[in-house]
Amino acid sequence: MSWISLALGAALSWGLYGASLHRGQTALGNPLKAMLCVGVAYFLIAVLVPVAALSQQGDLKNFNLTGTVTATLAGALGALGAVCITYAFRNGGTPFIVMPLVFGGAPLVNVLASIVIHPPKVAPNPMLYVGFLLAAVGAGMVLYFRPPA
Repeated sequence: MSWISLALGAALSWGLYGASLHRGQTALGNPLKAMLCVGVAYFLIAVLVPVAALSQQGDLKNFNLTGTVTATLAGALGALGAVCITYAFRNGGTPFIVMPLVFGGAPLVNVLASIVIHPPKVAPNPMLYVGFLLAAVGAGMVLYFRPPA
């Protein structure tokens, strides 16, 4: 499978995440119940699948400290994001508002963090900053012209 189809799969999954989480949270009546369900799903998919695959490959050993700590922190950031979205919904946000803010802001944060963590060999093209502006304007337009809830 190509990396672009996998990236599109992630966009599809995460694009459906907010509306699905909000619906489940509303149906369950308590955002913590929805968060627990998200945790179970993470465990089933993000723990059991890699354990099975790594076991099959004979590679379920030799984890180094740096990679383990960094990857675990990355997972914690993902889970913290899910908690923030859950509580944003609990406090009156809707998928029409919360998710464009999340998915409009995340690419900007990602590029800035990537520049700090993996400094480029040459200065970024000035069009990067035009892209930042367009992403912010695009997210603002999605919020302003969203369908009524």
